[in-house]
Amino acid sequence: MSPGSSTGTVLEEETTEDSDLDSGWQTILFNCECHTFDAVERQLIKAIRCTLSRARAISWEVHSKGSSVVYKGARERCEAVADVLGSIGLIVNVSQ
Repeated sequence: MSPGSSTGTVLEEETTEDSDLDSGWQTILFNCECHTFDAVERQLIKAIRCTLSRARAISWEVHSKGSSVVYKGARERCEAVADVLGSIGLIVNVSQ
């Protein structure tokens, strides 16, 4: 990701139910140099309904560590999160 300024609407963070957390599925976002922090943060806010602050923390983790688990829950929801992130060409993986 490349640096950029970020503006966005703060939304309520998505929460998962305990049964979703036990499902063992996760969505992983991988680093790439072709998207700005701003673009990644906007997609994270859309995909996991997180705050801008949380999106910034996740984007920095992806940038510095190479990847981050951005969502854990039911398979269908993990795939939906991956679809939103992947819609702008971000590299994502859903695994158990």
